[in-house]
Order: sequence, then structure tokens, then C-alpha cells
Amino acid sequence: MSEAAGVDQAGSPTATAAAVASSRVGPAGCFISIEGIDGAGKTSHVDALAERWRGRGHEVVRTREPGGTPLAEVLREQLLSREMDALSEALIVFAARRDHLVQVIEPALARGAVVLCDRFTDATFAYQGAGRGFDLTVLAQLETWVQAGRQPDLTFWFDLPPEVAAERRAAARDPDRFEQQAVDFFARVRAGYRLRAEAEPSRFVRIDAALSRDAVAAQLTAALQLRGW
Repeated sequence: MSEAAGVDQAGSPTATAAAVASSRVGPAGCFISIEGIDGAGKTSHVDALAERWRGRGHEVVRTREPGGTPLAEVLREQLLSREMDALSEALIVFAARRDHLVQVIEPALARGAVVLCDRFTDATFAYQGAGRGFDLTVLAQLETWVQAGRQPDLTFWFDLPPEVAAERRAAARDPDRFEQQAVDFFARVRAGYRLRAEAEPSRFVRIDAALSRDAVAAQLTAALQLRGW
């Protein structure tokens, strides 16, 4: 093989390949979730993170919840469009999460990819738990059954006042079933995220999403630099 292919004729890594490998500094094999109420402005920053690490040689799996697999996307559509009670919502979310974990997240982590997930289990505790007022002990039991201890290694919480988020949503798109909820619902969801962050401060990084896009990006960069990423 040629040196450009990364190994010499004896099958050993070349200097070029070694240099490329040493440049791949970052969160290989890490699971990062991005949380926040609707309208917090997560998407563009998640896309930027994905490109940042792809440019450094990492495989990045960019996914979302509910969703991420064909089955989970069907369940997502039902969740966002049909009226149902909080238990039904929770069961749908955790069914979608189980398929997502088995089909996408766990295999990606096993092969050393960076998994960037727009929402994960914290959203269930914030939306169905705090927002809907559903029993947190039931959610915790479902979490144990479905996730078998799997949690993100790092969670960015895009924190934003509900009134500001509502203005952003109104200017951006037609609302789904959750986005149609009143401001006080999102105030409860925000409080639910705060409780999760207070319970696991080593995993959560709060991002002040009310600031400018550049200021939000600077907060993300600073948090990643602290981890050597």
C-alpha cells in the first residue's frame, strides 16, 4: 500500500497516519445530549459541534429524540400530533428511546463514534414529569428498564425564559402539539430541567440561550475546552 493509505508495505502505520491519529483529540466514544425547551435555539449549535469534530477525524452520529430510527420517527409523529395522557406520552417516548438505544446509540458508542443527541431522558422528566405533572417515580422505573444505566456523558442545557422561547417559536415555524402549550407549561418544563441539572451537576452544563448566537457558541467552546475537547 502507498503511504497515503496510512500503512507501509509491512502493514505498520506510517508517520502520516500517526500524525492524523494524534490530531484526533476529542470526545471519541462519548454521548452528548442537548436539552432545552422548544425555541431555545439548539439545532444550529449542534450542527456546528458535529462539523467541528468531523473536521478533526471523528465519526459523529447526529440524532434526536423522540426519533433516530424508522420506528422511533413514527412514534415521534404520533406523539407530536395526537392528544393523549401523560402516561401514554411517557410510554411512547420510552419505547422510541429503547429502539434508538439498541439500533443507533449503543452501536455508535461501541465503535468509538461521538453521539450528539437532540434531547434524551432529561426531556422526559422535564416535559412529562414537570410539565405534565406525571409521577417521577414511574418515569424513574421506566428509565431503569429501558436505559440500563445509560446516561449521556455530557449534557448541554440551553436555558431560556419561556416568554423569549415563545417569541422565537412564533417567528420560526408552525407549532406542534407541545409547542402550542401555554407559557406556564414551559415554565414548569424549565423548572424540571433545573432540578435535573442540580441533581447531576457534573454532567450538566447550563448554557444561557438568551444571549447572542456568538455568545452561546463561546459558552459551548469554553465548556469543551475545560474537558480537553
